[in-house]
Amino acid sequence: MSAFDVPDEVARAFRLELFQDHLALERGSADTTREAYARDVARFALFARTAGAAAPADATPRALREFVFHLKDLGLAPSSIRRTVSAVRTYYRFLVSEGHVAKDPSERLETPKRWRTLPEVLTVAEVERLLASPSVEEPLAFRDRAMLELAYGAGLRVSEWIGLRVQDLVFDDQLLRVFGKGSKERLVPIGRSAIGAAAVYLRELRPRLEKGQGKGILFLNARGEPLTRMGAWTILRKHVERAGIEKAVSPHTLRHSFATHLLEGGADLRAVQEMLGHADIATTQIYTHVDREFLRSVHRQYHPRP
Repeated sequence: MSAFDVPDEVARAFRLELFQDHLALERGSADTTREAYARDVARFALFARTAGAAAPADATPRALREFVFHLKDLGLAPSSIRRTVSAVRTYYRFLVSEGHVAKDPSERLETPKRWRTLPEVLTVAEVERLLASPSVEEPLAFRDRAMLELAYGAGLRVSEWIGLRVQDLVFDDQLLRVFGKGSKERLVPIGRSAIGAAAVYLRELRPRLEKGQGKGILFLNARGEPLTRMGAWTILRKHVERAGIEKAVSPHTLRHSFATHLLEGGADLRAVQEMLGHADIATTQIYTHVDREFLRSVHRQYHPRP
């Protein structure tokens, strides 16, 4: 691992040392600012690599927006997210000035306070293709199917997804016990498909993966250890590509899709708030704007007097 707590190849590909030198020499940044910016950009580099970008030039504006949603999912304070956005902007300005990238994908990157729309949401048909992606011929197919079913079926944050314990599945009541931000517990109903996929995984595969290092965590990797955030990202990306979905999809995309599909189907806003674990219903209300924004875009595109 490099000094940036990312793999050496990621540090090299994303020119993290050069950026740190730039902060120290060109900008004369204070030690605390330099350390914070270097740490923020290293986190971005790891996220981008996990999401499929081999180098900074491969990161799209959409990927950067997903990164900021990812920071929100981690529970970072708005001030920390704003600082990270500033760090990423500084990073890309440096890369452009040095000729390492031709375009700056962070030019229109907004902070959370200014957001009015959601990141990409999958259609129901796209979700069905994604959930059908794991092939029974693959050794870890039962795990992958259960993971995707529960992540979408319960609208989980990625931290909740990988933190699920075996005992959190309440099969008799068709419920999932979820510990969200601040370790707040909530109970989320899950459907027959998610229950069935989880039951098959627990019966057919998890006992073979468990080698005494599972710590009661539901989803394990091939070595029998709890799945990491990067592991979850890698698995999701594999199945997104296999399903032929061209949208930028993150674990948070499944959570957004869960909420959007419920509300489009007529679900009560406060019920969705409870299932998502939002402390403030205003956070949930953003999902009610999805259809209106879509209609506005259609009107602008097709009406003769937009």
